[in-house]
Order: sequence, then C-alpha cells, then structure tokens
Amino acid sequence: MNDVFITKASTYLPNEPVSNDEMETYLGYINGAPSKAKAIILRNNKITTRYYALDKEGNPTHTNAQITAKAVEGLFDENFRKEDMELLSVGTTSPDQIQPSHASMVHGELNVGKSLAINTSTGLCNSGMNALNYGFLSVKAGVHKHAVCAGSERMSAWMTADKFNHEAENLILLEERPIIAFKREFLRWMLSDGAGAFLLENKPRENEVSLRIEFIDFYSYSHEIEACMYAGCEKQEDGSLQSWADYPSDEWLKQSIFALKQDTKLLDKYILVKGAESLRASFDKHNLDPEKIDHVLAHISSGYFKEGLKDEFAKKGMDFPWEKWFYNLSEVGNIGAGSIFIALEQLMNSGKLKKGEKVLLCVPESGRFAYSCALLTVC
Repeated sequence: MNDVFITKASTYLPNEPVSNDEMETYLGYINGAPSKAKAIILRNNKITTRYYALDKEGNPTHTNAQITAKAVEGLFDENFRKEDMELLSVGTTSPDQIQPSHASMVHGELNVGKSLAINTSTGLCNSGMNALNYGFLSVKAGVHKHAVCAGSERMSAWMTADKFNHEAENLILLEERPIIAFKREFLRWMLSDGAGAFLLENKPRENEVSLRIEFIDFYSYSHEIEACMYAGCEKQEDGSLQSWADYPSDEWLKQSIFALKQDTKLLDKYILVKGAESLRASFDKHNLDPEKIDHVLAHISSGYFKEGLKDEFAKKGMDFPWEKWFYNLSEVGNIGAGSIFIALEQLMNSGKLKKGEKVLLCVPESGRFAYSCALLTVC
C-alpha cells in the first residue's frame, strides 16, 4: 500500500462576500416581507459574511459544477497539468440536477480532453469526506497515481424567495399566517456557496507543504436516531420520511417538499454528543494521544456549537486548548461538503504548519447523524 499525500489545495468562492444586511437583497423576501427569524438565527450562528453564486436580483451566476471546476483548476501547475488527471472524486449536497452525476458535470466543465475515472459522493456534509476517502483509497491501493478530490455547495439557489412564495400563498388561502415553518426557513440564513479541492499523490512535494493522510474514519448513528436534516421528502408523525415521489405533484410547491429542512430540536440533542462519541472511538481505535494533536479543524454549522463541541470533546478525554482550533466559519459561512476542504486549504497555505505536526479533521452530518474524522501529518 502507498502512502497518500495532499500535495496541493485550492478554494473557489463565487463573487463578493455578502454581509448579513445584504442577504435578503440576494435571496429575496418571502411574501414580500422581511424575515422575523433572520436576526435571531444570525445572532446565534455568528456568521458575518458568506458567498452566493447569485447577483443582487437573485439570478444565478455559476452552477455548482462551474464552482467545483474553478476550485479544481486551482490545482493545476507545472507539476500537475490538467492533462495529467486520472481520477476526479467529488461530493456535494446540492448538485445542479438529479442526473447526470455531479462528477460527470464537473468533468464536462473542465475540458480535460480525455476520459477520466469519476466518482460522485452524495449526502450532506460528509459527502465531501466520502469523496476524499474514495481518492485516498484509490491512490493508496495503487489504482491511480493521483486523485483530484473536491467538496462543493451551491445552496443559495435553493433558498431564494420564489422557492417558498407558493407555500406562503397557500397558507393565506387556508386562512393561516403566511409564515414559513422554522424548519424550512432556518437554513436560509445558515448556508453558503463555494468549493474546495485537493490533489492527492503517492509522494510528497519537495520544498512545499504536503500532508500525509494517516486514516479517514466514518461513523453512522442511523440505527439509533431518525432523520434530522432532509430534502425532497416530508417527515411523518412516526419519524419516517415520505418521498417526493409519493406526493401528488401539486403538493410539491404547496408544502415546499424540495426545500432543505432541519429538525433543530434533534440537532441540539445529538449533534455534539455523537460527534464526541465517534471521535473517541477513532482515538481508541488508533491509540492516539490528544496531546499530540497540533491543529483541530472541526466543521461546525453554527458558532452556537463552538463552545459546546470543545466541552463534549473534553468530557471524552480530548481536551484540545483553544489555540489549537482553526475556524473560518464567520468569514466564509457554512459551505457544507466544501467547508473542511476550504478550511484546510486556508491553514495549509497560511505558513503556520510545521513538519511533523498532526492535523485533525472532524466533520459532522446531521442528516441522520453521521460523522467522519481524519488525521494528517505535515511533511
């Protein structure tokens, strides 16, 4: 088996940063009125700027495939040309279409001029880590000399007011208040657009920062907990999900069936506890000493969870001091499957990493509570 190294990282964030006050300029006003929940959600999530693949009229400026391709293009240099690509492995929550696959569309955008092995990982935040794992295992097994892996999102197009106005109009017809349910509106003020990409190779680059991937672990708790974050379906009273395909088409707009929704009570109850439980399992499995970790990159959806996550880790014997944590949530927002790529790219190119240091990646997924973690060594 080969050693596998992240030898280069690249980020693409579309357009200019969007401030909290500008959000509804881009996303629009549901039923023509400012949101009453927005200020509360933003105060808790601590996000101050984010990026949208939209103009100020709410028109799209990029597809997800284009955003991802631009991040991938940042990997090309004199040591690795576009024509050298062998494997493209990508993950996203928000593909531009149901089919073809996201990787197929990114491959098309890249104009590589040759056939590639491709892989698309779907799901939520862990789809990026699953894409990374596919590339990692392919290079490790010697199937490919190198792999391009990326995580991306274009959630803004899902959050524009026109996607919710029909539901608001329906509520008026039913003589109810035209206020979209919190589980639907909550995520309008949480999610951002962008992409990050890694080049994986079977040897490090000389005189440049490379990160050896020691392991990538995954844990799912779907056998214990019902769905928390979901789209293209509606949760039933027994906790099961009813698919969009089982609803009459006229209900899709009336109930915002395709909107991304979150059960915030379930999120608050389990997201941190299970995250600490899964990380402890990996530390035990690999016999790791928490004191030997030099940098902690934990993807969090909201600043609300920052203190709590540190406390839950400490309860499990993993008390990482604050100076070891690295966050960029407040500046770039929650970019789901792309967040951990973008954070690591920023750290990797910061000049702060020293040879021999250990970098820990932690990614939660609230869909039905799945987690991943990875350990990297600076070379």
